[in-house]
Amino acid sequence: MPASQGPAQRLFDAGKRLLGSLLAAGETRLRLAVLELEEERARLVTLLLVIGLSLVMVLLGLAILALLVAVIFWDSHRLAALGISAGVLIGGGALLALLARRLARRHTLLKETLAQLATDRELAERHRDDATPR
Repeated sequence: MPASQGPAQRLFDAGKRLLGSLLAAGETRLRLAVLELEEERARLVTLLLVIGLSLVMVLLGLAILALLVAVIFWDSHRLAALGISAGVLIGGGALLALLARRLARRHTLLKETLAQLATDRELAERHRDDATPR
């Protein structure tokens, strides 16, 4: 810095540098958030496609299996075979619905961004505590 600068000019320059640093840090955090959102969107689309296809295949397989069980026991215990098949399918569907509900409650959206912001806040508080006169 030139020696001709007064205290007001140095304070103004320091404020500009601080503002620039804050903007750069904010931009970095925003870019991280956008990246995480894009990754989450891609993961969600892939997950929905795989779930949809697997659901169609499982439903077709279960329908054919229930039909096979009914045909095998048609002469002796057709009602019991149909009832047991329906009970197993409904029970399995209920268990899978509970699993899906538990998986849907997991919070992974912007996890890294939130962790980075918590780290930033901790560092700022530590720096503030170190700078406080005793």
